[in-house]
Amino acid sequence: MLFDQTVPDGKVEQSWRFLVQTGIYVGVSAQLALRQRMDTLANNMANVNTPGFRAEEAKFETYLAGNQTSETAFGISGGTYLSTRSGAMLKTDNPLDVATSGDAWFGIKTSDGGTAYTKDGRLQMTATGILQTITGNQILDAGGAPIALDPAGGPPTISKDGMITQAGRQVGALGLFSFPQAAKLARGENASVVPDLPANPVLEFTRVGVHQGFIENSNVNGVTEMMNLIRIQREFETVTSSLDNTETSLTDAIKALGTTG
Repeated sequence: MLFDQTVPDGKVEQSWRFLVQTGIYVGVSAQLALRQRMDTLANNMANVNTPGFRAEEAKFETYLAGNQTSETAFGISGGTYLSTRSGAMLKTDNPLDVATSGDAWFGIKTSDGGTAYTKDGRLQMTATGILQTITGNQILDAGGAPIALDPAGGPPTISKDGMITQAGRQVGALGLFSFPQAAKLARGENASVVPDLPANPVLEFTRVGVHQGFIENSNVNGVTEMMNLIRIQREFETVTSSLDNTETSLTDAIKALGTTG
């Protein structure tokens, strides 16, 4: 028998409606969380070969909704964050390609005049000697000023501390920056990031440094992300199937309640 006939019909209907509605709410909250995760994974996969790209990760939280007799756990999106783990270094032997090791970022001037930070060290020199990224953002020194090289000075030599020389003459220095531990990063233009707290110039180069003739690749692991994408897709389909079953149960319950009396 579907219902306990010793319980008043109104109470049975109220209890059943609460259980069904709760199941729907929980399922929908799970779908929303899984959908966000799929979106972040898809974006990561699209940038698996983008130098300097930082993977976006999702974090989830549980919200407990209490009632008179029980607590219901809802899966809700806890937002996303940018992973700061290092990507693989690729050797290019190009004197204008640079990569950083350790907790260090290059500073760049954004199109709106602000400052962002990047791991994409593919550089170029303009006809007037200004050092910039391949997307046209000026590279900054430790003081936040643009770097000007000698257009006729030949290929630059860049040391571990970012010092730049041409023909044995010092012409500038790449600025390296790190973020406070509590800083939250937002995605900026051209694979850059923007912290919500001021970045600090790196002044000690024991664990941090510049590597000339290398670029740092995206920190996205394509194999892992593809496996996660497949897993999340299957979980989404499972939740959808569960919601379909819940709706079917609700329809059957309404029919049964209509015939009792």
